[in-house]
Amino acid sequence: MSVEGCLGCDLTAGRRPLPGGVIHEADGWVVEHCFGPLGVGTLIVKPRRHVTRVADLTEDEAAALGPLLLRATQIVTELTEPEQTYVTLWSHAGGVPVHIHFVVQPITAALMEAHDAYGPVLQAAMFEAGVLPPEPEVEAFADRARQLFA
Repeated sequence: MSVEGCLGCDLTAGRRPLPGGVIHEADGWVVEHCFGPLGVGTLIVKPRRHVTRVADLTEDEAAALGPLLLRATQIVTELTEPEQTYVTLWSHAGGVPVHIHFVVQPITAALMEAHDAYGPVLQAAMFEAGVLPPEPEVEAFADRARQLFA
């Protein structure tokens, strides 16, 4: 089920522009490039249907999640060669539960140095800076990731 007005649903359904488009779909899950300021190579892994709590996943969705997160981190690592790849669950906007999504983010020493931060503080600093990745770079990364998922 897609909920109009939900950013996660609207992006996947094509109701809002999504640089890079849908990269991969399998077993009730969708992989897209991050829409926000978390850098080129940051993927979003989210359920296709509108889900606001991990506890509301079906058994099949839950079983498919681990292998998909593993594959997404392998692809991000192969394409970006980071020092670390963060995998975080995001599920709030304005203090209200929204469509859950796992952020798979490559982290480099240069990125930590640029923001003088790491971990959740780094992600918060990147949102505060608000620098969106260049769309052509996102498109190119999405194309390479799509090939590796295939």
